[in-house]
Amino acid sequence: MSTFFASIDFSAEKSITVLCAVLAIASIDIVRRIKHRPTHLFFATLLGTSLSIGLIKTVDLFVRPGVQENPYAMALALLLVVLGWKSLFGPWEVQTKVTMLATFLFWISLHLFWNDSSEQQYVRLIAAATALIPAVIWCKLFLKYHAERLSAVALLFLAGILSTIPILFYDTLVRRGVEMQFFLFTLKPESFTQNAQSFVNGQLTMSGHAQTVIVSTLLSFIFVGLIEEVSKYWVLSRSAKQLFSSVDDVLQLSIVVAIGFAFAENVINPVYFTGFVQEFLFHGAAPDPMGFLSNVMGRSVLTSMVHIVSTGVMGYFLGLAIFAGPYLAERHAKGKSYRILAVLHGVLRLSEVSIFRVQMLATGLLSAVILHGLFNFLVTLPEILPGNPQSLADVWGESAPLFLDRVPLLLAPALFYVVGGFWLLTTLFLRKESMEERGHLVTQEVLVAVLPTE
Repeated sequence: MSTFFASIDFSAEKSITVLCAVLAIASIDIVRRIKHRPTHLFFATLLGTSLSIGLIKTVDLFVRPGVQENPYAMALALLLVVLGWKSLFGPWEVQTKVTMLATFLFWISLHLFWNDSSEQQYVRLIAAATALIPAVIWCKLFLKYHAERLSAVALLFLAGILSTIPILFYDTLVRRGVEMQFFLFTLKPESFTQNAQSFVNGQLTMSGHAQTVIVSTLLSFIFVGLIEEVSKYWVLSRSAKQLFSSVDDVLQLSIVVAIGFAFAENVINPVYFTGFVQEFLFHGAAPDPMGFLSNVMGRSVLTSMVHIVSTGVMGYFLGLAIFAGPYLAERHAKGKSYRILAVLHGVLRLSEVSIFRVQMLATGLLSAVILHGLFNFLVTLPEILPGNPQSLADVWGESAPLFLDRVPLLLAPALFYVVGGFWLLTTLFLRKESMEERGHLVTQEVLVAVLPTE
């Protein structure tokens, strides 16, 4: 216990920051109580603060060399991570969830900010402020289709930011070379590229090194896409089920989750907005604002749209899964039949609604993972192909027409995801089943009376 308190920095700067934060929350809480408005701000702030401290200390426990060899400590740390993660998305009301997630992210961000150098702090602040602008624009652009409450948008945006934590946690274990000793086995997380290469070398027969690299790269991006999309699906389904009244709501809020994820990725990843600030504004011979803005624009439009399209498609199918009962009833009333559902119903002895729900969930997740992983693979492909072709002329060969030299290889995926993505999402928004209001999901407890026996 003494070691735990010795690791906490009680500097004046941090103490004043903590005191101001506590006083601000307490003031808001007192004002709301004076106005006789029910509030859970203090509870949410306390829980968010406790979970943030717990996560920071648990991560420190994971990467500490001596603790990694203790299976009891590893099991306890893993259990605390799982319980803490689930507690963030407990059955709280919307305002309580927003306050708790905001408090949690505030302390985590402050912890990372304090550990940076002075220059790195300025870099992160500029990167965060810059990344917030396209995030707001994307929200404004898609919210015009269906206005949502501000609290719901804030909740799902924060949840999207938090959905980056699983892959960041895994990345931390890989970079630190952590070997987790459990009771019957040892786990050593490796990079997705290494796992994919091991799989290709062990399970597949490739005729050359180039093919091995291409297949390994594709599989690694599929793994990354799987983790990211499953994480976004989890926070979406755990945060907003009580907010859904139509397929349109699920689609809308899934896009907000994707925007929150893209915002966090742009700030946290050192090669994105943070790297742009360092390269074009701090470390060059002279500041290059135009170079900075061009890279920010490209990243904000193209890669953010990839997250929006992938998670938006998943949200559409998730909405069909959530409202599977009324949706199938409407389809059957119009004379529509599903032969595959009927066959599976006869074979598996399960209801058509249950089978349809699983089918929609699987379709949505699979579509999101493929869309996400395929884009990452396509934009990386020129770097791993022999000769590093950059235009269609480089691929065509010496007999290529002159105009192909001006057509970059990235043009096709860019047009497909930006133009095609807008068309696809607009089509999904305007589908009749998306706009149909079906009511909110309600969990109801039923009391069953026990009849006296004769």
